Amino acid sequence: MYRGRLAPTPTGYLHLGHARTFALAAQRSQAAQGQLIYRTEDLDAERCRPEFALAALEDLRWLGLLWHEGPDVEGPHGPYVQSQRREYFLKVWQLLHAAGGIYPCDKSRQDVARALTAPHAEHEAEPLFPPSLRPPLEHGRDVTQPDGTNWRFRVPDGETIHFEDRLQGPQAFVAGQDFGDFLVWRKDGFPAYELSVVADDHAMGITEVVRGADLLLSTARQILLYRALGWPEPHWAHAPLVVDAQGRRLAKRTAGLSIRELRAQGRTPAEVLTAPVGTLLA
Repeated sequence: MYRGRLAPTPTGYLHLGHARTFALAAQRSQAAQGQLIYRTEDLDAERCRPEFALAALEDLRWLGLLWHEGPDVEGPHGPYVQSQRREYFLKVWQLLHAAGGIYPCDKSRQDVARALTAPHAEHEAEPLFPPSLRPPLEHGRDVTQPDGTNWRFRVPDGETIHFEDRLQGPQAFVAGQDFGDFLVWRKDGFPAYELSVVADDHAMGITEVVRGADLLLSTARQILLYRALGWPEPHWAHAPLVVDAQGRRLAKRTAGLSIRELRAQGRTPAEVLTAPVGTLLA
């Protein structure tokens, strides 16, 4: 059975781009007569807020989106809030550690901050990690718990990661050139974005990941984690980004285009999902 997902991060109110990407995920699930899972990705304790998590549920319901499992529905794969799933993430870390693909690497606070949430744009992504800074292969092999330091995944330098995206077409990224060794665990005791997403999509049986095209590069990293863990990867479908009048990607800080603000202006769900961006800004 087709299983898709909605995975908002409650660091602010959802905006127009979120609305249209999540609506596309719901449409694809419905067209496949499948199931849709709602998951709150709230591992950034400094920026995530309960009020934003609640607002996301309310706003997406207002848009007419329906899901079969989630924080407000329950189901067999809960909890559906990532901050409540640490013990499961720790088991996945242990699998990666046993496979020998990760190593401890205590770097700056900025490295940790970049790993908290999805790297949504190339200029926001984690800087390319210099291979010269990698420790020997046996480094960290005697460690039994990840806490107290950051952990990175060792990428296969020079290997091209190919995948077929159902909306963007064929994709290819070169490990060691387009991205380097990336964080999978943070020294504060929680997984970084790439590990948590892969772990939860696998556990929840997600068969297709629908999200914004700004996460194409992140998909290449996640494919490497699927391979290291011996798990089948889902299909990928990256939606075109919604941009403002200047061609800039919408962000939660974008004034006037949050779902909540558009609702307050009297806009209808149909307008939010289909009207030209310029019309909504008028």
